[in-house]
Amino acid sequence: MRIFISLVILFAAAIGLAVGARFNPGNVVLFYPPYRVDLSLNFFLLLLVLVFVTLYLMLNAIRDAQRMPQRVAAYRREKREREGNQAMRDALKALFEGRFGHAEKAAARASQGPDNAGLSALIAARAAHRLGHPERRDTWLTKAHQDGALKTARLMTAIELLIDERQPETALEAVNELQATGTRHIHALRLALKANQRSQNWPEVLRLVRLLDKRNALHPALSRRLRELAYEHLLSDSSHDAESLRRMWSGIPSDEQVQPYVAARAAAAFNAKGLHEDARRLVEKALAKEWDDRLVRAYGESATLGSPSLLAQIERCEEWAKARPGDAELELTLGTLCLRQKLWGKAQRHLEQALSDALDAVTVQRVHLKLAQLHEALNQPEEAAEHYRRCALATAI
Repeated sequence: MRIFISLVILFAAAIGLAVGARFNPGNVVLFYPPYRVDLSLNFFLLLLVLVFVTLYLMLNAIRDAQRMPQRVAAYRREKREREGNQAMRDALKALFEGRFGHAEKAAARASQGPDNAGLSALIAARAAHRLGHPERRDTWLTKAHQDGALKTARLMTAIELLIDERQPETALEAVNELQATGTRHIHALRLALKANQRSQNWPEVLRLVRLLDKRNALHPALSRRLRELAYEHLLSDSSHDAESLRRMWSGIPSDEQVQPYVAARAAAAFNAKGLHEDARRLVEKALAKEWDDRLVRAYGESATLGSPSLLAQIERCEEWAKARPGDAELELTLGTLCLRQKLWGKAQRHLEQALSDALDAVTVQRVHLKLAQLHEALNQPEEAAEHYRRCALATAI
């Protein structure tokens, strides 16, 4: 519709000009003494239009000529940007495909442009790391350092690559620098966790695990395993004395103190330092929360010969045995406690009950060993030898 209207207006203008020119008797006289030029008005108007068009084209040509260097520079700049962006895409594609040599070369081409220099340096650093060239990797990371906007990306990349190269101390330096910027996102916390785990900084591992658990950023099985490792190393540290061990235990959250793997490890640590009463109390508290064979075993190890609490432990185990019949570990623990208290009949009865309830070879072996010790104490060498033989057979199995 617009084209039709435009054509109608154009035709109307042409008809108007033709009619006006036909019936226009005007004349134009130009005097330049001693010359005189007579022109019709229509021809003069035509010449005026031609002169205007000519001047317009000449001025445009002069302006285009003046702008030619800028246009050439802009064209070359756009060409470099296109080539740099293409090189960047090639580098990313090669990196994801695992062609790290091609990725580094493409990233080197992309780094020639100022806009892609920082990101291409990070890509090249990852590629050089995968190729096993840490010197080139560090060189690329240094180049990426020049781009302040990529500080977080550079530090994250450096932490990840240093952890992979098993340099946790250097990675932790980058972690501290990253935390100084206020960065606390999930992946940064995961990398910090891995770095502290590699450097065996177990208190920090526990702190990061708790923080990631609050954000549901760790699988429960992984979280549990990391906690186990942390508490295993913290509680088995031989540098602890009795007071430092108690102080460290008091710093553990109460909901974690009753976890079986924590309580069992802590009981072993307390027993190793001769703090059997502390071990007994924490095991009883943990068993009240959740029953676990490791805790029952630790409870038996917390008893000492001649201790005033030994009879109380036997009574507590008997109460548990009534509530949990058929528990081989509990029967073994109760028999062991009776053996230490020299209650021979009760010890033999509970140990034989544990032997009948035992389902695994390790428990069978431990029961036979205790029965052998019982018969030795009763001066029954033949029975003791038989149980020692069965203990050896269970070990072989």
